[in-house]
Amino acid sequence: MDDWLQLNYERRFWDRGLAHVAGVDEVGRGPLAGPVVAAAVILGPGVEVDGATDSKALSPTDRREIASEIHGRAVAVSLGAASVREIDRINILRATARAMTRALDRLAVRPDHVVVDGLPVRDLTWEHDAVIGGDGLVHSVACASIVAKVCRDRLMTRLARRYPGYGWEQNMGYATRRHREAVREVGLTPHHRTTFGLLQLELPLEDTGRRD
Repeated sequence: MDDWLQLNYERRFWDRGLAHVAGVDEVGRGPLAGPVVAAAVILGPGVEVDGATDSKALSPTDRREIASEIHGRAVAVSLGAASVREIDRINILRATARAMTRALDRLAVRPDHVVVDGLPVRDLTWEHDAVIGGDGLVHSVACASIVAKVCRDRLMTRLARRYPGYGWEQNMGYATRRHREAVREVGLTPHHRTTFGLLQLELPLEDTGRRD
C-alpha cells in the first residue's frame, strides 16, 4: 500500500487537533532466543517516510536506511524491551505488553492517541486502538515495526559474536534448522527461552523458522 494511503489513519486524528499519534509495534515474539523489542513512533502531521512499510517486506539494508530517516524526521521515537528472563517468568504475551509499555513511557512527547499492530493488548497500560495488519496499513506503525526490527537485529548480531554457532547473525534467534541443531549439539545459552522455546526443539529439523 502506498504511503499516502497509510496516512489516512493518522489524518483522522490530526484533523481533530490530536497531533501526536503514536504507532507501536514489536518484533521477536516467536524466536527461541533473545528479547522481545517494541518501538513507538510519533510522526508530525503530514510527515511520511518514503519506503516505510511492514518491516518484513524490506531488505536489511533498506530497513537500516529507513530507520535512520525515521529517527531524523519523527517527533519522537523510543524503544522498549522485555528480557528472556521476563518472557520465561510471565509469558510472551505479557512480556510483549511490558515492552510496548516501556516504549510508550519513554517517548519524549506524550501521545494523544496510541495505535498498535494486531489485536488489542490486554496488559498494555495505555489506552489504544488495534489494527490487524497495521504495519502495512498505518504509517506510524510501519515506522515502529522498522525501528524495532533494526534494533533487535543489531542486538542479535552482537550476541552472535559472543555465542557463535547458532547462526543468530542470520536467523535472529528464530527456530531455523541450523539453530535447533546447534542447541541439540551444544546446548542452551542464557539467552534462550526455556519455557516455550524447548517445545520447538521437538519439531522435525526442516528449516521452518521465521526471521521477521
